[in-house]
Amino acid sequence: MSIESLLLQRLQKLPPNRVSEVVDFVEFLAAREERQAAARRLGESMAKLDALNLPPVTDDEVEAAVQESRERRRQAAQEGPDDAPAFPRQRP
Repeated sequence: MSIESLLLQRLQKLPPNRVSEVVDFVEFLAAREERQAAARRLGESMAKLDALNLPPVTDDEVEAAVQESRERRRQAAQEGPDDAPAFPRQRP
């Protein structure tokens, strides 16, 4: 008997509230696998970046990039369609 068949048989015998718990647990396991895969990809990317021996980015460079991005967004909002407001959206 395959594992899938065994699981289906066992699930069919459980009350609905227990089936919900099983579903929650399976979703938890899937999310954990996704996080672990993302962490592996991040580690690989960091190793590739490190191998490039680039100089570190300074706080001033980060701030300048953020300000430049904000200014581009402001300009894009002002140049938007005629019915769009000429100012950026306010945050809630």
